[in-house]
Amino acid sequence: RGLNPESYEMYRKLINVEPSGAKKEFTLFSVKKDKDKIAALFLAPASEKGRSTLRLGDNMWLYIPNVGKPIRITSLQSVVGGVFNNADILSLDYSTEYNVEKLEEAGGEMVLYLKAKTREVAYDRLKMWVDKKQTQPVKIECLTEAGMLIKTLYFKDRKDFGGGIVRPSVIETDSPLFKGYKSVMIYAKVKKRNFKDEVFTLTFMPSIDSLR
Repeated sequence: RGLNPESYEMYRKLINVEPSGAKKEFTLFSVKKDKDKIAALFLAPASEKGRSTLRLGDNMWLYIPNVGKPIRITSLQSVVGGVFNNADILSLDYSTEYNVEKLEEAGGEMVLYLKAKTREVAYDRLKMWVDKKQTQPVKIECLTEAGMLIKTLYFKDRKDFGGGIVRPSVIETDSPLFKGYKSVMIYAKVKKRNFKDEVFTLTFMPSIDSLR
């Protein structure tokens, strides 16, 4: 089952923690429509304010105020640094990008083995532990085609956001490729909302703030 409604607005905080304990925080406002359209606007820190990102299917762009037109970015890059990449920040429903290859049961959890539908997807394979009762992920291992672990996502602190939306409010991630680093995504507000298609266009990227 999806973690979010098909079309919604959302506020969240993203925190990168370095091995020294130093933290960098970002605040984002995001909007999503259908299975494959999502945009996010940076509200903080001041150095990032006004930047926006757009994802349409496998294509992603970054808009920086006063720099001109939006530039193409890739799913494996990260506009915020840290362990979360662009595909994690502008995530689509798993069913949009993956097929289930195998399903196992382990106690109160189901373990799903997922395979990417195309080569454009950030991770070739996912191993997903799902709470049977809540039918939502508890943990996801993101793997390469050869089965090498890229990162692990931990879903925590289930919260009722109202309007029938109940989901984990925190996602933590760590990675053997970034030893000692950790990134955390905290969901503050998720609300069903419909948008016109024009919101998800390159020309609208400078105007996402007008939706708030």
